[in-house]
This record gives sequence, structure tokens and C-alpha cells, in this order.
Amino acid sequence: MIDGRQVIVRGRPRFLASSSDRLVRMTRRQLLASATAAIPAFAANKPVIGLELYSVREELKADLPGTLKKVAAMGYPGVEFFGSYGDWTPAYAKEVRAILDGVGMKCLSTHNGIRYFPEVPRIIELNRILGSNLLIMSSGGRPEKLDGWKEVAATLTAADEKARAAGMRTGYHNHALEFVPVEGKRPMEVIAANTPKSVVLQLDVGTCLQAGSDPIAWVKANPGRIVSMHLKDWRPGPEHEGYQILLGEGYSKWKELLGVARKTGGLEHLLVEQEGHALPPFETVERCLKNLKKMLG
Repeated sequence: MIDGRQVIVRGRPRFLASSSDRLVRMTRRQLLASATAAIPAFAANKPVIGLELYSVREELKADLPGTLKKVAAMGYPGVEFFGSYGDWTPAYAKEVRAILDGVGMKCLSTHNGIRYFPEVPRIIELNRILGSNLLIMSSGGRPEKLDGWKEVAATLTAADEKARAAGMRTGYHNHALEFVPVEGKRPMEVIAANTPKSVVLQLDVGTCLQAGSDPIAWVKANPGRIVSMHLKDWRPGPEHEGYQILLGEGYSKWKELLGVARKTGGLEHLLVEQEGHALPPFETVERCLKNLKKMLG
């Protein structure tokens, strides 16, 4: 073989690489592979930041287009719709999708009350229009017995089969009560154990803390299932006053939690949620976004 010399191939001149050139290229490939291998697995998994729109619920109710535009202008790449969105018509969902596309935001997921789950095909249709592929059950109600929570898990499992057939996923969002033992067991443990691993366990950090549970331990116990998290801060206080703080002002282990969730939890979405604050809602969620970006470095 001729190295580093010009040869004629199909009537056109070509230069053949020398052995040293090939060695340099091979070395570069090896270095790149080595560097890539040295990067922790979660570094390549950069979750999308979004806003749970319950945080600006009154503003959304009064002016949905204007609210979405303001949220986008703050720098939120995504949103999660909640509640009565499930009553929208497909035609209206298309109008909302057009607004999202216009401001460059994505619908990452939706919150759906348990009453919507018998109508999974219709919810799937709305989510497909909006661009979401994650249907979260926002609450399972308040079952007083573990058998009631097993029924909630069965409802989720049935919905998950339909969702997966449509290329989507279902999930469950916890409140504090799911981490408070019932008959000696936490309802979240029952839901996790009685649903397939394809069912997402959307972790609401604030309510987990309020119940006295450790969110880091929960993530480690459920690898790959913490695809989505609600970043709601909390510190001890009467009733809901414990939530009236900005993200980063209560829980002291946010960075550790986010690192564990990215490394082992399968984290894809980080959703800021604020139940209330002395500041106006728009200012509140904008400050929370800035604090989250600092946490993520």
C-alpha cells in the first residue's frame, strides 16, 4: 500500500493517509472514548426544566395564552398541565399546542385526577395533541386501607397498558399521605410494588419531606422510576405555611438529591411547583427558576 502519496482513483486524484496520520486519528478516537467513559452516567442525562402550572393557576385561568408567554419568557423550556385540562376538547388542545409551539415550550406531562382514568383513550388523545407522553395520576384519593391503595395501583396498571400501546407512560404523584403508614405500610410502597416498573413514580419532594420521609432514600429504593420530580421546598411550619418559601430556602440536600436522581432515578423532568408565597406568583416562579439553575451549576 502507498502511504502519504497521491494516487488516481476513478480518474480523480486522492491522497492516502500515512501510517502516522492514521495513528493520530486512532489515538484521538481512543482519547475521546476514554474521556467519555470517565464522565459519570448522569452527566449525559440533562433533565428538562418545566413549571407545574398549578403554581400560576389563577393567572392561567384568567389568561392562558398570556400566562404561557410569560412563563416562556422567564426561560422555562416546558410545562405540566393539571386538573381541568382533562375536560378540554381536542380542538382547544390544538389551540393550546399552537401557543406552546409559538413560544418554544413543550408540554412535558399532565396531571390527571383518578376520575379521568376510566377515560384513558381520551386523555391519551389530548396528550398526543399537546405533545406530552406522560400521564400522571395526580391523586388516588384518600383510601383508609391498604386494599384501597392496591385498587389505585390496579387502576394505574390497567391505564399503563393502554398508554404503552400508544407509546406513552403513566405515573403517580405523591402527596404527604402516601408516605404516612397505613396498616404498617406506606401507600407509596404499595403503589410501587403493585405496578409495573414502567409506571413512573413522580416524586413531590416537599410533601415527602412533610411526611417525615427521606426523598434520597426513596429515589435509591426505586431506580429508574423517578423520571419526573416536583421541586417544591418545605420547612417545618403550621399547615401549608411550610411551603411558603422559595426553592432552595428549606431542604438542605437539594444538590445531593438531584445528583442521585440523575444518576440512578432515571430523571428526565424537573418541575418547579409553588403552592403560594408572599411574592406575586410570576415573580415567585421566576426566582425559583434562578435558584434551580444555581443548584444545577
